[in-house]
Amino acid sequence: MSIEALTSDAIELLKKLIQTPSFSKEEKVTANEIAQFLQRNGVETSRIGNNVWAKNLHFESAKQTILLNSHHDTVKPNAGYTNDPFDAKTDNGKLYGLGSNDAGGCLVSLIATFLHFYSQENLTFNLVLAASAEEEISGKGGMENLVPHLPAIDFAIVGEPTQMNLAIAEKGLMVLDCVAKGKSGHAARNEGENAIYKALEDIHWFKNYAFEKVSESLGPIKMSVTVIEAGEQHNVVPDECKFVVDVRTTDAHSNQETLQIIQAHVNCQVTARSTRLNPSGIPKDHPIVKAGLELGKETYGSPTLSDQALMPFPSLKMGPGDSARSHAADEYIYISEIENGIKDYIQLLEKML
Repeated sequence: MSIEALTSDAIELLKKLIQTPSFSKEEKVTANEIAQFLQRNGVETSRIGNNVWAKNLHFESAKQTILLNSHHDTVKPNAGYTNDPFDAKTDNGKLYGLGSNDAGGCLVSLIATFLHFYSQENLTFNLVLAASAEEEISGKGGMENLVPHLPAIDFAIVGEPTQMNLAIAEKGLMVLDCVAKGKSGHAARNEGENAIYKALEDIHWFKNYAFEKVSESLGPIKMSVTVIEAGEQHNVVPDECKFVVDVRTTDAHSNQETLQIIQAHVNCQVTARSTRLNPSGIPKDHPIVKAGLELGKETYGSPTLSDQALMPFPSLKMGPGDSARSHAADEYIYISEIENGIKDYIQLLEKML
């Protein structure tokens, strides 16, 4: 099939995906659409929950294996939409609709790329395609559930809107629940130990602390206090103050290392809701990065989370579209971005031959 035909089919598939609601954990129908599309193109598919995956026809276990991944779940449309989020209308070269940019355009471009190489013999690599679920909520039924069922992966290309530049590193995430303990007393007398004041000391630390190691690609670890709760009435000194900290980790420290450093410096009780969403990326001297640079692409570090956080192997984030449009009202992607994305993905992999 020509690249032009692949592109045309990819755009038609994206329209169907836009027209089919696929909120996180509710992706059954879009999973069906993707599987049926691949099967109509002669591809044998496998499925784990709402994750659909496939291998190239001449898969050989001795070769390195490249994962092509993007997700088919979406957030819910926000109140600012003026278009029907499920209409998939085109206007002035734009394809509108929920999930068009994040990450439907990336997904169908990777599917077209996979089909381009699917039946080729004598490839120097294997390809595994994975359309994952629950990415928008980092759900355990998505990539985390899928990875153990895949062949051994050497590295991944993760389709997210990057304007086809190379996000070679991605920040991780920890959400911390912190509790400062005091002693209650009457506010009119010199009684008790005010838990709010104790919490303020630690909050000041979170605001100002600079980790010694700074990531070359991602910069410093970012910590933000986002929620605080204390006290029941005006005349009682509170004995407990709870607050939440959003921590965006980098490849300078693992999530567990970052947590240990925090716990060693503050007096409050600190509990991580999870340490599973780790920073991720790929070395600058990796062949796929070099191939991208040869195509004139730029490298950068991404502050936003993706399925990379759940991949225990090197990964590169790259795809058509613009991250600034993700989750925005009247989301769209340019048709030309999909066309160029498919061509660029194919050229990138051809440099690996």
